[in-house]
Amino acid sequence: MDRVIVVGGGLAGIRSVEALRAKGYEGALTLVSAELHRPYDRPPLSKALLVGDIDDTTFDTDWAALRCEWLPGRRATGLRLDPGGGGIVATDGGDLPFDGLVIATGAAPITLPGTGPQRVLRTVEDARSLRAGLREGARVVIVGAGWIGAEVATAAARRGCAVTVVEAADTPLANAVGTLIGGRTARWYAEAGVELRTGVRVAAVEPGGLTLADGGRIDADEVVVGVGVRPVLGWLEGSGLRLDGGVVTDASLRASAPGVVAVGDCAAWWSRRYGRRLLVEHWDAALNGPDVAAAALLGADAVYEAVPYFWSEQFGRMVQYAGHHPAGERMIYRGDPDGPGWAACWLTGDRLEALLTVDRPRDLLQGRRIIATGTPVDADSVADPGIPLRDAVLT
Repeated sequence: MDRVIVVGGGLAGIRSVEALRAKGYEGALTLVSAELHRPYDRPPLSKALLVGDIDDTTFDTDWAALRCEWLPGRRATGLRLDPGGGGIVATDGGDLPFDGLVIATGAAPITLPGTGPQRVLRTVEDARSLRAGLREGARVVIVGAGWIGAEVATAAARRGCAVTVVEAADTPLANAVGTLIGGRTARWYAEAGVELRTGVRVAAVEPGGLTLADGGRIDADEVVVGVGVRPVLGWLEGSGLRLDGGVVTDASLRASAPGVVAVGDCAAWWSRRYGRRLLVEHWDAALNGPDVAAAALLGADAVYEAVPYFWSEQFGRMVQYAGHHPAGERMIYRGDPDGPGWAACWLTGDRLEALLTVDRPRDLLQGRRIIATGTPVDADSVADPGIPLRDAVLT
């Protein structure tokens, strides 16, 4: 393999470049990025950067050591595969031949119908522009009470805005962790002075606010839409790669054509752990997946067996999640869910499948290790917050 192209200038892209060099790849290496910025970290965009504590999250990358050609502001527009392997990445700046390809184009925010201005939060420009709009007293309406919606609401309330969050589901985080656990977070909004309106559907974003499906209206100075993202796949249509909500890969992150791997938010990878395909649109997958993708691209045996993990900082709380809770047969609380720190644990028999923790980082760390090893646990010990999770393991 003499020429590898990495398409996507985010965390998954730069980590893929680093992993390829670390594993001994010596050939030509090109990073194609639609953004003009050097690769930067995205989680702080909705946290420290949005409230103004920091202004730059660029990774400290030794480009000379990586010997990587960086093509900023270059957007991939198509992919032509050769039957025997390799092919051409078409871009708005010309064609780029390759014999190894890493697809790391991430995801793009979903927007709503309407003619009014709506903000999303995905890039550093989005964050800086939104921060300027979070003026004291400004009426800020956020559509979506998921992870991003809660974090933006936290930042806006901290900056003195009058904040309203509208959510189509009956509780916050309903799609992420279910209505039972999501409902436990609803009081956090009120405690922060944020108005939460659930069961409300938006018809359109109009100048000056929202039109609701029931004909009502909510006036706003700023409208922020946080209703999810979709993998960036348009440039791959017609390429022959298998796509199904993401770039379909095996457990080694290999796509359906030789010499092609996919990683990060756009990869729909086969999980041997859960026996199904997963699309994990979170920082941890972009951080750790590239090591496996690079190994697979270079012909090594590697399997991505990660336990899905993500975190959120909202309303003065650290919320962390690990695992895949739809696999669980039952859920038990660890501590009082109305108290300052607690956890929810999903189990199948004596196996811990997933856990969500609120201000209990040690539980998350120990629980994630238990999930990874598949070690049986005692349910009564799991439910006792005074017993370290590691001591709930059956020996």
